[in-house]
Amino acid sequence: MTLIPLILSTITLLNIVVVITLIFFERKNPTATWAWVLILVLFPILGLILYLFIGLTPRKRKIFDRKTEKDLIKNKQLIEGSPNYQGKSLPHQANNIFQIDFGKEEIVYTDNNDVQIYTHGKEKFKELFNVMETAEHHIHISYYIIRNDELGKAIVNKLTKKARQGVTVRVLYDSVGCRKLPKDFFSELEEAGGLVTRFFPFILDINYRNHRKIAVIDGKTAFVGGTNIGKEYLGISQRFDDWRDTHLKVTGDAAKSLQVRFLLDWIFATEEDEDIMMNREFFPEISDQGNSGIQIVASGPDSPHEEIKAFLLKMIYSAKESIYLQTPYFIPDESILEALQIAAYSGVDVRIAIPDKPDHPFVFWANRAYLGLMLETGARGFIYKHGFLHSKLIIVDGKIASVGTANMDVRSFKLNFEVNAFIYDPQMAQRLNEIFLRDLDNSCELTEDQYNQRGISSKFKESISRLLSPIL
Repeated sequence: MTLIPLILSTITLLNIVVVITLIFFERKNPTATWAWVLILVLFPILGLILYLFIGLTPRKRKIFDRKTEKDLIKNKQLIEGSPNYQGKSLPHQANNIFQIDFGKEEIVYTDNNDVQIYTHGKEKFKELFNVMETAEHHIHISYYIIRNDELGKAIVNKLTKKARQGVTVRVLYDSVGCRKLPKDFFSELEEAGGLVTRFFPFILDINYRNHRKIAVIDGKTAFVGGTNIGKEYLGISQRFDDWRDTHLKVTGDAAKSLQVRFLLDWIFATEEDEDIMMNREFFPEISDQGNSGIQIVASGPDSPHEEIKAFLLKMIYSAKESIYLQTPYFIPDESILEALQIAAYSGVDVRIAIPDKPDHPFVFWANRAYLGLMLETGARGFIYKHGFLHSKLIIVDGKIASVGTANMDVRSFKLNFEVNAFIYDPQMAQRLNEIFLRDLDNSCELTEDQYNQRGISSKFKESISRLLSPIL
């Protein structure tokens, strides 16, 4: 037997093994299973490579099962041991939204919070620099992307300066999102005493990324939202022109929830002594800041519950008047899609805004395909024209809202480590409503008639992208 037939026979055998594993042993969604089977049959070599890198889950389950158990224990110890970090009774009107029993897991509700909204990277990073300058005890930062550009270097320079002043600095970055960083990028920071580590640096775990963007300063102020660290997030990009995003600054008890999330991820990535969770300097007493009710909800491949998706479903099903949704990736799974369709059929004003400029071809066409399905229900679709829309925002009835890192897609619900702030504050929700409606002035509405006039080429691309959407 010559070499080429031997290789092909081996690949065929491996593909058969993978298909059998997918059908009988993996706990994937049936739609995702059939998508993988189709890829393996149509593109045997490419399909096998893709599956090994982004489809394989057994090792992931073993690692994340251990992480989940440790996270639950530490989270419970922290909540029970800290008089300043107790879950509070939810206001009556929030009961049908936020109370979901995940068993051992407790998602804390806080209402001693002041929230500031940033719709552009320039204003967000200006404030982040200001708050970091005031840091006295610690700065904790976790980002999916940190670029080797002017903004990335400025952030590291600021952190290095604070480390030299005696402030404890921890930086957690994703090994895939930051794969282009030079090896010595953080060297000066580390020489100054800063602690830096990367998240999940294993080549076969490329699929499970820490997509969270968290900054916590002195345990009192935290930032969470969609902007990474790179000049494109400042609107400095030839490819995308301007960059529209939504990011929050939270001062108050919800900052402690983001602190917990950061520390749990840090301990997982570094195996540092878990007792750092008990350091009260990380969870200081916070005087009255405001009255915004917030729950910080995190989810990822280490969780069996898909918490962020569960909270979004509760929001959508509670809607009586309106659902306003912004996302760069509108590739919902069946449960989210069905919930939005039912809302639209029920007379709820459903408006969905997606970007006009693609950053990934398959995702772009999948976006259009799923938006088309919503147009059939009476929902309204809008294409944002003023640069790239990266905002992850949903507002229901002008009363509750969610802002965070999770896109409206399967990857965010199942594969990525994500974190969202669920805000119960009618005033803040109304401000976000106004921001959403203002964005529509920079958008073009896509009607069902216009959508139905698309060409054969577009229909074909959408069909292929929808078929692949469970694994995009």
